[in-house]
Amino acid sequence: MSAKMAATGSWVRVCAIDEIPLLGSRVLQCGEGDDIALFRPAAERVFALADRCPHKGGPLSQGIVSGDAVTCPLHGWNIQLDSGQACAPDVGCARKYPVQVRDGEVWLSLQPAAQAEAAAATEVAA
Repeated sequence: MSAKMAATGSWVRVCAIDEIPLLGSRVLQCGEGDDIALFRPAAERVFALADRCPHKGGPLSQGIVSGDAVTCPLHGWNIQLDSGQACAPDVGCARKYPVQVRDGEVWLSLQPAAQAEAAAATEVAA
């Protein structure tokens, strides 16, 4: 990832929002496992997905962002940025990561969304 990262709890500051091109992406190299692609479909909105298409593993970060979806550059699958789900008729899901924009800074939870939601529910129940 970046030498400028800062952690607060389970959230990690990864970059300034302006470091992600509008209607584009930026890749966070994670070393082990899948890299994470940050997508910026609008001025103040950012989404994070594993940088692998669920179809054949194409690099989603190299796809075209249109609305709230990205088109995989290998075979044209459209993937919803908010859920990671492939658009019909295709079926599959890219792993989604929770992301927040705070005062122009992008923060990411390195736990996939399902794990982060389960952890938050456990904290509320305790």
